[in-house]
This record gives sequence, C-alpha cells and structure tokens, in this order.
Amino acid sequence: MSSHNRHLTGGCNCGAVRFEVAAPLVSASYCHCRRCQRRTGTAASANGRTEPGSFRVLTGEDRLRAWKPEGGWEKWFCGDCGSALFSRSPEDASQVGVRLGALDDDPGVRPGARQFVAYAAPWEPIPDDNLPRFPEGRVVD
Repeated sequence: MSSHNRHLTGGCNCGAVRFEVAAPLVSASYCHCRRCQRRTGTAASANGRTEPGSFRVLTGEDRLRAWKPEGGWEKWFCGDCGSALFSRSPEDASQVGVRLGALDDDPGVRPGARQFVAYAAPWEPIPDDNLPRFPEGRVVD
C-alpha cells in the first residue's frame, strides 16, 4: 500500500512521542534558515506540509516541548530525547509541518523547493538539483 492510501506515522528517537498524519502531505521543501540550522545541526531541514487538521499526536503529548520564536512557527520536539518532530503555526494550530526524518516510512512526496537560501550554510554548498530557490520564505499557494 502506498503512503498516499494510508496514514503516515512518525515519532521521536526514544519512542515517547508518536504522531500520525491522516492525509497525504501537500508538499515538501528544504529550509536553509538559521533557525533550522541551529535546531537540527545541519545545513537544511527537510519538512512536509500537512493538510490542515490531518496531524495528530497519538502518544506522549505530555513529553512534547516547544520553542516558540517571535515571528515564526512553533518548533516542537521530544523533551526526553530532543528529536525535532514538527512545527505549527502560532495563529492556526491546524497548520503543521512535519520533519520528514521523523516519519516511519516514505512520505510519498519529495522536496520541491529550497527556501531561505540567502542564509545557506557556507560550509555545505546547495546541490545543483534544479529545485526552485527562494532567498526568503516561500510563498505557499
């Protein structure tokens, strides 16, 4: 069964937090912003945008912690093992982006763009992958 016909599941490294996405991901992209670099320790973060209202925490809600930066989406992670799991709009909790690395299986989508490339890490060149590049945030349709 392809990931387009079933719920996606995911969770943290220690297993305390589990979640599901009940609809296919709308899109995916790489983010090169400094917040993502510092949050992940990598040059870019691979994220999938969920259909509004399709994301649900199954277990470990009490283990979740969030960093809620001014002017940005909330960054949710496991308070026990530190795994980055998802981000959420502070204005609309139904708007969620999941970290592709936190999913159990193939998400069914591939990153289709790179955003915040103006802040790309100088120590890891952006690959020549023909993806659209946005200096700042990508305008989502």
